[in-house]
Amino acid sequence: MRGKITTLSVQKKKEKKDKITMLTAYDYQTARLLDQVGIDIILVGDSVGMVVLGYENTTEVTLEDMIHHIKAVSKGTEKSMVVGDMPFLSYNLGIEQSVLNAGRLIQEGKAQAVKIEGGKEVVKEIKAIKKAGIPVMGHIGLTPQSIYTMGGYVVQGKSQEEAKKLIEDAKELEKAGVFAIVLECIPEEVAKVISESISIPTIGIGAGKYCDGQVLVVNDMVGMYEGKKAKFIKEYANINGILKDAVEQYIEEVKEEKFPSEQQVYHSKNIQVEKLC
Repeated sequence: MRGKITTLSVQKKKEKKDKITMLTAYDYQTARLLDQVGIDIILVGDSVGMVVLGYENTTEVTLEDMIHHIKAVSKGTEKSMVVGDMPFLSYNLGIEQSVLNAGRLIQEGKAQAVKIEGGKEVVKEIKAIKKAGIPVMGHIGLTPQSIYTMGGYVVQGKSQEEAKKLIEDAKELEKAGVFAIVLECIPEEVAKVISESISIPTIGIGAGKYCDGQVLVVNDMVGMYEGKKAKFIKEYANINGILKDAVEQYIEEVKEEKFPSEQQVYHSKNIQVEKLC
């Protein structure tokens, strides 16, 4: 019988070579569905800004945005672990503020862990947050909160020097106490070396098959996004097409007075219509 997923059970999955599954969710209903079908980890990513809130990128996402959506996801979850992203500038303004902000995601949002983007440069914050009793997931490679310094959404670690830095960052994050690391948009060969070089799980997104687990944005994998798609996305369904067809049929039936039909109408035998006017 499937029990509650914890940092300990995530670690055991790596040791047993049992792949870890992670998807994003931003609302109660989606979280409930993912939990019921057995997803290990539900990430409430700051991608909520672009996917749900219509922001240009993740740098616009606030701590209040994250708490709101983490709270909704947590209410729909029983067995899956809920991890909440720490948004831009929520962990870069000093140790004390970083711990307080991480604590809000746990205390108010009811997440079981937080995720922080960055390598060696965020080790102090990670150590302090972990010391406060909050599990931390790391995130290296393409870190969307840093797109302005990275020059856009581009693959990281393509040169020998960049690859070595990613490996060093992963080892530093492990020493700092993260329980897992997301590897985003890096060459498969580099992800393989990282996964074999550290004892904690790696979860890939655009990082190949050798990671200890995989993560995708749920809206991407069910085809709810029409724009240009990243190479690493695989669509398992096309909800966008189904929804469009349904709405078009609805419009047509309303205009032709086919909806509501007798099946969707209420009647009362106690009303005398002629006496209502």
